[in-house]
Amino acid sequence: MNTPNEATQTASPSLAVFLRQNMRDYGILIALVVIMVFFQIITGGVLFRPVNLTNLVLQNSFVVIMALGMLLVIVAGHIDLSVGSIVAIIGAVAAVMMVNYKIDPWTTSLVCLVLGGAIGAAQGYWVAYHHIPAFIVTLAGMLIFRGLTLWLLGGMNIGPFPTEFQKLSTGFLPDLFDTGALGLHSTSIILTIAIPALLVFLSWRGRKVNESHGIEVEPFIFFLLQNVVLVGVMLYLGYQLSTYKGFPNILVIMGVLIAFYTFVTTRTTIGRRIYALGGNEKATRLSGINTERLSFYTFINMGVLAGFAGLIVAARLNSSTPKAGNGFELDVIAACFIGGASTTGGVGKITGAVVGAFIMGVLNNGMSIMGLGIDFQQMVKGAVLLAAVVFDLYNKQKG
Repeated sequence: MNTPNEATQTASPSLAVFLRQNMRDYGILIALVVIMVFFQIITGGVLFRPVNLTNLVLQNSFVVIMALGMLLVIVAGHIDLSVGSIVAIIGAVAAVMMVNYKIDPWTTSLVCLVLGGAIGAAQGYWVAYHHIPAFIVTLAGMLIFRGLTLWLLGGMNIGPFPTEFQKLSTGFLPDLFDTGALGLHSTSIILTIAIPALLVFLSWRGRKVNESHGIEVEPFIFFLLQNVVLVGVMLYLGYQLSTYKGFPNILVIMGVLIAFYTFVTTRTTIGRRIYALGGNEKATRLSGINTERLSFYTFINMGVLAGFAGLIVAARLNSSTPKAGNGFELDVIAACFIGGASTTGGVGKITGAVVGAFIMGVLNNGMSIMGLGIDFQQMVKGAVLLAAVVFDLYNKQKG
């Protein structure tokens, strides 16, 4: 029987071994840092300016939110090509309700989220219970909901929306205290200090729990360095945002959703079952798990998040347009694969999908600042996606 010291030693591999085993996870994070530093230098410091950081959050919030749902769909072994069209149809329904029928934003938002879930359920039903490939079902959905959007809007834009609704995407947290000559947003400064402190505490506690159970943990030097870098980056970005208007409302909502889905995928039974489903559906079914219902749930969840993204996009544009959400499915799927999700299912992390979404966002933002055309931007994003998938396959073969 091992002593506690022996258990701890076994649970901590060398730094080189740990990095080799986790290259997929940390490689993508390093890639994000390198890309951000590159564009910060090449744009003459424009990338990290408070105004641009705020725009980066606002422009990519809906991609991050949809990537949370898409990751679960991909982990379960499926794909959803209809999310861009769901964004469009939800935005169109919201516009008709608020502008044409004068229904209040709260009721409209609730109805739109339920509608998003119903669309996801309709598609998930055919995939889960009739075993029609998700690629076909959601491709059909993409065409159907895009057509419905054009019909509902009559080919025209509808807007503007009430101010309360616009604040979903363009509003900022209220300033609790008057900081006077400091020129800082007090609420954001408090969150900038509190959130990293909480994350470090949770990370330390999780490490101690794993050690006590003899579970492998990262080398202490890596753990320390990781948390120092995390805190440093969060303090810097939080300070930059605090010198402008503070934290956007959507950044807080996005943070809550990321925390929630991280908890679901790592700490709950349903999360572990979704990974088992994508890893080996037959074995999962034989173990007594209702795999059809799990697949069905992932599509409902995706529909709700795509509906929410539709509300965010409509609020940001202050109008609903027939072309809203055009091509979003490509950015969302690319974010998941770039973030380490496997094309065969069963593998992927929420943090990876978020990092992948921000890689896509920083590439878009940085190349736009440089004045590069949309043609060149598309080629670069395609190359990055291909490189990520090749890297994933290389790691699998090496393992």
